[in-house]
Amino acid sequence: MELESKLQILADSAKYDASCASGGSTRSSEPGGLGDVRPMGICHSYTPDGRCVSLLRILLTNYCIYDCLYCVNRISSDVPRARFTVREVVDLTLAFYRRNYIEGLFLSSGIFGSPDATMEQLVAVARTLREEHRFRGYIHLKVIPGASPELLAEAGRHADRLSANIELPTATELTTLAPEKNRGSIESTMAVIDAEREAHAETPARFAPAGQTTQMIVGAGDSSDADILLTSNQLYARHRLKRVYYSAFSPIPHADARLPFERPPLVREHRLYQADWLVRRYGFSIDELTTAEEPNLDLTRDPKLVWALRHRELFPIDVNAAPRELLLRIPGLGYRNVDRILDIRRVHRLATADLVRLRVAWNRMKAFVIVADHHPAVRVLDGAALAQTAAPAARQLALFDAEQSAHSGQL
Repeated sequence: MELESKLQILADSAKYDASCASGGSTRSSEPGGLGDVRPMGICHSYTPDGRCVSLLRILLTNYCIYDCLYCVNRISSDVPRARFTVREVVDLTLAFYRRNYIEGLFLSSGIFGSPDATMEQLVAVARTLREEHRFRGYIHLKVIPGASPELLAEAGRHADRLSANIELPTATELTTLAPEKNRGSIESTMAVIDAEREAHAETPARFAPAGQTTQMIVGAGDSSDADILLTSNQLYARHRLKRVYYSAFSPIPHADARLPFERPPLVREHRLYQADWLVRRYGFSIDELTTAEEPNLDLTRDPKLVWALRHRELFPIDVNAAPRELLLRIPGLGYRNVDRILDIRRVHRLATADLVRLRVAWNRMKAFVIVADHHPAVRVLDGAALAQTAAPAARQLALFDAEQSAHSGQL
């Protein structure tokens, strides 16, 4: 098989991995046209400081000995198969890098032979790039649960980031939909990476300096958002993950009857990311965002606004006097602006103009705050129209509808 054919198959097979953040270019072009990067597996990821980096996102192979029902590359699937050699992946990465198409590599793989056999090949790619070619670009390796600690340790010495997919929110769903995999093996792999990072605590640049992440498929089973967030919270606590990525289940050809026929709304992913962020950065607990009566997040409103509407008795909050913990609860106010507000109010009392200069979402937060020249009317805070007044523009949610329609057209 020609190299370009392999690249098209294995880049397309890698697109379901959300751990690379975005799906890359959406520009259309005639086949072979200038700038047509979609078939070539170039995606975009974002660094902690906000920079966008382009990565070559491919699988080493889409052959797989496992039969995970939700995976298009499962052993029982009839998709076209391909496999790169180590040298082919190295040469592709270097060629794309020299042409300034990419700044790094995101490499995953189906499981062939055994976890160790697959992991050896993934490590060989990273080792060859680093040691033979002195490649200093970004490398993200997907590690194979069950691989030996020695291989995981070597992977971390060459890669900037490692990730082992948790796959599904609950052990029950994993047993049902991916019977060859088990939660214990996946978390044991995460624990090995933790131990290696701890061993290199004084020299963090020497082992996976960008940490480890994982991915969870949303909507393949019946798990609620509360179940998903609980599992994520446990993983953050146990393994100090940099991030859990949420990937909406994508229906696949000839799917098992136990899988849903339709993709869950993409806005559900968005709400889960918002809730995840509120728990990690804003001090919310899962019980504050979901309840036994409402275990799923509201798809029409962001989780912080939903919480504020349930607790109107705490508002309005005086921006010039409230502690940081309360400021973080105000809809439309991000944690960076909270820190800026704390700095500014040491100098003078904030007024509306100060908040506008900070580019806060003033229309969303004005009903919930008191500032030097603004005090919301009680009737506004208690009124039935508050939810609509503080909601983001309808156009923002329409973006998810458009993306959903685009995905549906591709399936």
